[in-house]
Amino acid sequence: MTTTKFTLTRNSFGKLILNNEAGEIFEGVSPVRAFPIQSPLVGISLVMTDGREVAWIDQLDDLAADARELVMEELEGREFMPEISSILRVTSFALPCTWTVSTDRGETDFVLKGDEDIRRIGKTSLLITDNHGIQFLIRDMYEINKHSRKILDRFL
Repeated sequence: MTTTKFTLTRNSFGKLILNNEAGEIFEGVSPVRAFPIQSPLVGISLVMTDGREVAWIDQLDDLAADARELVMEELEGREFMPEISSILRVTSFALPCTWTVSTDRGETDFVLKGDEDIRRIGKTSLLITDNHGIQFLIRDMYEINKHSRKILDRFL
């Protein structure tokens, strides 16, 4: 299935409804990213609650604006992974410690329990998990500011 061969709407209960070119209607579809960290706008599957795929989106930008907006709204409602833009301070370089960071969702504090809670994803990305299991993303550790990079170097 291709990106442009279906329409998306929302029913009165807020569930996504997909209507494909064969006239089939699928109620309650959910978008799932194939590569949520490295390529979040490429390769999105629309699946039923049983996990069956009913459509594939090669590139999110290929969709009409209204369908793209529906998919993004649905993804944002299901996914929560703040992206760290800078590390403002840490309470200590011994673990556990509290980090104060600036993210795409605002400034926040979290507790880092251990070294194993910082994982490399690819060559430049990091996934940091706080003591509550919330995951924070650093998309490119080499592009954050010098102060943040210096703090990161102490933990990597």
